[in-house]
Amino acid sequence: MSEDFYSVLGVGRDASEKEIEEAYRERARKYHPDVSDDPDAEEKFKRAKKAKEVLTDEEQRQLYDRLGHDRYVEAEKHGATENGGAGARGAGGMGGDPFGGGGQGPFGDMGDIFETFFGGGSRGRGDRPRQGQDLRATLSIDLEDAHHGVEKQLSVTRPDVCGECNGAGHPPGADSRRCPQCDGRGQTTQVQQTPMGRVQQTRTCRRCEGEGTLYEETCSTCRGDGVVREETTLSVEVPPGIEDGQTLRMDGEGAPGENGGPKGDLLIEVSVADHPDFDRDGADLHRQEPISFPQAVFGDTVEIETLDGAVELDIPSGTQSGETFRLQAKGMPRLRRRGQGDLYVQVRVVTPDGLNEEQREALEQFAEAGGEEVEVSQGFFEKIKDSL
Repeated sequence: MSEDFYSVLGVGRDASEKEIEEAYRERARKYHPDVSDDPDAEEKFKRAKKAKEVLTDEEQRQLYDRLGHDRYVEAEKHGATENGGAGARGAGGMGGDPFGGGGQGPFGDMGDIFETFFGGGSRGRGDRPRQGQDLRATLSIDLEDAHHGVEKQLSVTRPDVCGECNGAGHPPGADSRRCPQCDGRGQTTQVQQTPMGRVQQTRTCRRCEGEGTLYEETCSTCRGDGVVREETTLSVEVPPGIEDGQTLRMDGEGAPGENGGPKGDLLIEVSVADHPDFDRDGADLHRQEPISFPQAVFGDTVEIETLDGAVELDIPSGTQSGETFRLQAKGMPRLRRRGQGDLYVQVRVVTPDGLNEEQREALEQFAEAGGEEVEVSQGFFEKIKDSL
């Protein structure tokens, strides 16, 4: 058995149309003959395109699931899938439930017939305008950019209408002929005789894709797809307060639409890099600040670096190592809201080393005045350091 369409795209049998479209775009980027070095790229690209065409057409997908891959392909060779699969269903013979309940009887699949009578029927896209698919990209920024907001340049490779053929898929002067499948009408009609009478259903001709015309040449630039991949540079406005993993949307910067439909959007996931001095928790920031033992004992005013610039912090006397102070509104802006988070500063008392003799004697006297016995082999600060 040859590889089925779900496997070609790497999706499950319950995949949504959106998931199928995304899987196709991923493989098109990987295997498009203009960009891929894979020796089998053209064949893989064609298989992916065919799989997408069948699985995004509700009627064809139902028929494909019902028949299985090999029987569907065989039916397609004989044109049996063009008219909704009437011929393909007949290929199963006369066995099974005559009304199609679990088998394919002489009256075809009655579920399809009732759907046609009572408001279901084909959901084929026809030639109505369709909005293009959304595309995705990633933009990396640092914490300062996220704090202040920034305008960044982003290079994106995306599909666009082929400028050579203006999306037609063939040269302007290419020889053409009437499509024999639909006789130039751009549509095919399925007629079934049922116990309830004749059922007629019209759908877009898949061979000429609704144009009614077949062309002898394809555009050499887009290989008949009407779409090429081009790299473009966009200016992205990143608002203050953006968080890691959040997404920005740029309207109309996605893939081109079909049949004159609007372009899709570009969804940009923002990645905010870690900062060496600050840890972020939503709109709040945290940092550590070293202070000396005398500053902790006697108190002091120290300068603290924030993302808004340096500010002063009062350290009260008797401060313990590990205490945390709060600087209001010195954190991150709240995205699309007023105000800012806070900055939490945790102080760490630093034990000095390399004391001179005068400093050592003064500290020994300090320790003795407090009732501590000081050994020469272990100074006061070394004892404090061990206790911490």
